[in-house]
Amino acid sequence: MKHTMSKTFGHMLLAYMLLVPAVLFAGQPSISLEQIWKDRYFSPKTIRLGKSMNDGLHYSIVEKQTDINIYAYESGAFVRTFFSTEGKLSDERGRPARIEAYYFSPDEKSMLVGIGREAIYRRSYLAEYHVWNSESQTLSPLSEGTRQSLPTFSPDGTKVAFVRDNNVFIKDLATNAESAVTTDGLFNHIINGTTDWVYEEEFGFTQGIHWSADGSKLAYYRFDESHVKEFNMVMYGSLYPEDYRFKYPKAGEDNSLVSIHIYDVASGNTVLVDTGSETDQYIPRIKWTRDPNLLSVMRMNRHQNQLEILLADATSGATEVLYYENNLYYIDVNDDLTFLEDGRHFVISSEKSGFNHLYLYDMQGREVRALTLGEWDVQRFLGVDETRRLVYFTSHEESPLTNNLYSIGLDGRRKTKLTSGTGMHNPSFSSGFRFFINQFSTANTPPVFSIHQSNGNLIKVLEDNSELLQKAREHNFVTREFFSFNTSEGISLNGWIMKPADFDPTKAYPVFMYTYGGPGSQTVVDRWDASNGVWYQMLTQMGFIVVSVDNRGSGARGEYFRKMTYMELGKYETIDQIEAAKYLGNLPYVDESRISIFGWSYGGYLSSLCLAKGADYFAGAIAVAPVTNWRFYDTIYTERYMRTPQENASGYDENSPINHVEKIRGAYLLVHGSADDNVHYQNTMEMASALIDANIPFELAIYPNHNHGIGGGNARLHLYEHMTRFLRSNFLDN
Repeated sequence: MKHTMSKTFGHMLLAYMLLVPAVLFAGQPSISLEQIWKDRYFSPKTIRLGKSMNDGLHYSIVEKQTDINIYAYESGAFVRTFFSTEGKLSDERGRPARIEAYYFSPDEKSMLVGIGREAIYRRSYLAEYHVWNSESQTLSPLSEGTRQSLPTFSPDGTKVAFVRDNNVFIKDLATNAESAVTTDGLFNHIINGTTDWVYEEEFGFTQGIHWSADGSKLAYYRFDESHVKEFNMVMYGSLYPEDYRFKYPKAGEDNSLVSIHIYDVASGNTVLVDTGSETDQYIPRIKWTRDPNLLSVMRMNRHQNQLEILLADATSGATEVLYYENNLYYIDVNDDLTFLEDGRHFVISSEKSGFNHLYLYDMQGREVRALTLGEWDVQRFLGVDETRRLVYFTSHEESPLTNNLYSIGLDGRRKTKLTSGTGMHNPSFSSGFRFFINQFSTANTPPVFSIHQSNGNLIKVLEDNSELLQKAREHNFVTREFFSFNTSEGISLNGWIMKPADFDPTKAYPVFMYTYGGPGSQTVVDRWDASNGVWYQMLTQMGFIVVSVDNRGSGARGEYFRKMTYMELGKYETIDQIEAAKYLGNLPYVDESRISIFGWSYGGYLSSLCLAKGADYFAGAIAVAPVTNWRFYDTIYTERYMRTPQENASGYDENSPINHVEKIRGAYLLVHGSADDNVHYQNTMEMASALIDANIPFELAIYPNHNHGIGGGNARLHLYEHMTRFLRSNFLDN
């Protein structure tokens, strides 16, 4: 088993090692920004929208953006095309429509196919859904002349629930009749069946409708956001710009009132789930248990340091507490809660030991046993094979920089490592856990997609990205190396470094640091960087040393390391990034007068704070879409780490860059999209005002009508050209 995998990845790593001498050859082509951001020449190949079929022997993927094809796990061979839009669905230009989403019916004889995607926020979108019946070879619209969201088949496949115009509907596929479950939905007031902006962004979900196992009931979310204050964004491009308004609860302000309802399909009656008298709380997840009359409801206090799982009677809405947990800091919400088929147990993850681990509980809320233990974090819980009584998970047991896939018995014994190759693994299991498709990469090896048996044995490599490896060789990619150092406080921090191909230790190089630094994040991992990695390669060709360091607050090192920034976001992160600049500045081949730092979102916040509080060590900073004042950001995220401004004014103000602009002495580039619904353009406008008031010079780049990602059209290329010019003019010898 292990030898097969080791040999395969050994060949891949050897192939990369052969790249190294190539960087010394003269006349090799250099990297261009057009190749990176316009042509996407260096983008790795990937597998899109893979889904396991019910039999656990086959999986489906979208190919050519228009076809849903079925493949066999056991051989990786093509079996058949289940559906194609060619000749059936067209876009506005008459071409076969691009498949945006698809969902099989429970018996896999029918399918919902979504085309014409229209974004709402980061995860949510509308689409024009159609029902494909493979037996009759017929295609029909889910709801004529409209776009819908979140369609979901009933367990028997005869009905589809969906959301339209903030209301929940059920379509009977046999009679073609459409019935309304709710009728009070209203934009910026009442949302049924999906989430408001802040739940979507910070709790990471939009699916707010859930069928019971027998299909007799439908549970759904209702958000009353009528008291949430509106934020407005000006959308340019017409004679009179449009004013777009949406509900956005800023730290310390009113949230939506959230309730859970259960609709009885046969009677048409709806019951309200009893979630208690306190309304200033969160309900971050609901999930049906194995009993079709019991719905589990997660309830959290606004501080997010107390979590309860309620069991709701689907007939009456009455609830009782199944599980309770509190935390000195806060509790992160995830999807690990899994009710077992025996109806008597569930698996859940918790950091109560100081590290994230898996636990088995009974349905009376009593802990049966810890399934995993140790001073390391479980990264992902992948599910339970109840036939073989095995639990699958990935963890950082060997290093915070890497992970592996493991199985362990429900008795907490026989832990087995199932992957090999030092790097990052991202496995996805088949139904029934007989196979998994793994995505593996290292910092210097692009993603390899492969099929494995559940014991780890390799079946087939689906994509090895060998073409990208060859491009890397042709364009003189350098190796990303890992290092660690101790700060003046004795804290060990991890980092990576990229040096120019013609590196000369007797020279003094400018350093470009990349940071994100937010709670639980990591930039220092042994994984291919498909985001900015090639740009960093280009910067080394220009003569920069490129570095990233994970500060305190980052993930995979236990709860204390990650949560020590509680109530003081930015304080310890900035201290650690300054310590990194000090460490680098003392290296003989670093020009300490030319150290700059770059970040996006939380990273833009941190790079701005570093330039101010670390003015003696940073000569410049680029901040893209930064939070500049924590009072401007949303309730769920900000209060999780800081509580409210009313409770923790000093925590908000002492570490917001807008209050430290007078300390800035280096070159500063401030960038924002004017239609950023996440970190509002307001952050940059207020920061610019403070800089002007303090007479601090800076550069400003605004991308009209662009959101937090500043993508689409020519924006990304333009942005990176601007940032590259900024670095060249300020930090390279002319």
